[in-house]
Amino acid sequence: MEDLGPFPSRPGYNEATALDQSDPLGSFRELFVNTDPELIYLDGNSLGRMPIAAKEVIRLVVEEQWSDRLIRSWNEGWWELQLRLGDKLAPLVGAKNGEVVISDSTSINLYKLAYAAVRSSKEGRRKIVTDDLNFPTDVYILDGIARELDLELVIVESDGINGPIDPLSKAIDRTTALVSLSHTVFKSGYTYDMAALTSMCHAAGALVLWDLSHSVGAMPIDLNGSGADLAVGCTYKYLNGGPGSPAFLYVRREHQQRLADPISGWWGHEDPFGFGLEWTPTEGIRKFHAGTMPILSLAAIEPGLDHALEATPQAIRHKSEALSNYLIDLSRTALEPRGFSLASPTDQALRGSHVSFAHENAWPITKAMIEVGKMIPDFRNPDNVRIGLSPLYTTFLEVHTAVCRMADLIDSEAYQEFEGASATVT
Repeated sequence: MEDLGPFPSRPGYNEATALDQSDPLGSFRELFVNTDPELIYLDGNSLGRMPIAAKEVIRLVVEEQWSDRLIRSWNEGWWELQLRLGDKLAPLVGAKNGEVVISDSTSINLYKLAYAAVRSSKEGRRKIVTDDLNFPTDVYILDGIARELDLELVIVESDGINGPIDPLSKAIDRTTALVSLSHTVFKSGYTYDMAALTSMCHAAGALVLWDLSHSVGAMPIDLNGSGADLAVGCTYKYLNGGPGSPAFLYVRREHQQRLADPISGWWGHEDPFGFGLEWTPTEGIRKFHAGTMPILSLAAIEPGLDHALEATPQAIRHKSEALSNYLIDLSRTALEPRGFSLASPTDQALRGSHVSFAHENAWPITKAMIEVGKMIPDFRNPDNVRIGLSPLYTTFLEVHTAVCRMADLIDSEAYQEFEGASATVT
């Protein structure tokens, strides 16, 4: 594949350049590391680009705090960092100060909050409800809790793209202790109406736990306004916190006293440096954190939060919708005739910031995009090419160029040499 574009003679080019010229978020692109101008990065929904400012943050921690101040740094900002950054993240999810803490991984946080929720439920509530669109590790964790506590896990079936609203309404009843769903689902990008689903759960007396990993940083979220009880999420996708950066958890203030963290770690103790052998939880959100934080990766989260707050979730969402609508419009003439079909909701109100396309040769096409076409999307089994659109640095011209490159890969049959076993990370 010789021609990597841009492609000014192909339909949609003039629209792309005009949209980029009028983009109010266009300047944010310069705040991120970009070492290869030819590469079109379409996987920010898995790992966001590195903010340039993160380099200075890491340098400060390594060269000044760790190197010079050493253990004194714990009393000079490290000890409260997870709480300070939790409060900074809170407006991005519609929470108050003291309701969010950066803590552990998304999986561990989901376990802690799901376990706490079902253990607090009234007698007779023996059911956990989720759907088959949920991220698999969430389902594994819920299943493990159900088996440990002799509960029933109900996995509601969907059509593979859209949230199964009616079947969920039938499954959620007076025997339900907890409903746990992904706000934006990882494969199709379907996004639930958080307020409506939370209200449905509360009407049956159940608590609801949202996984925000594929929505935080890509759209406005209103946990308080929707009445959500609990939430978890990662910081390395649209928040650009870095590979494996610590996750966060949210506990609505009214639940913080009565819910008990099943992992009784010393950072959640009321007197952690008293070193007593009896567990006494501290007050507030900190009680839901267990152990020592990885300060290097924790500190590196802050620039991504600052960029998202400066841009505002509303403006980010506006561009996300425009990017995905533009991509889908192009796909109708450039991709659908070449065997692709849309595997995401057509209604932008029901779609997150990534768009999935199904194709019978999805894996070799994804591999060819990476190895030949200088594009990085990702592949989701069995037949999805997933295109992540990160509003702070993805341009409309990049979307146009990517679609043209994809079409050329199909026409040249360059993908055929990549048929076979997939890579470990896809």
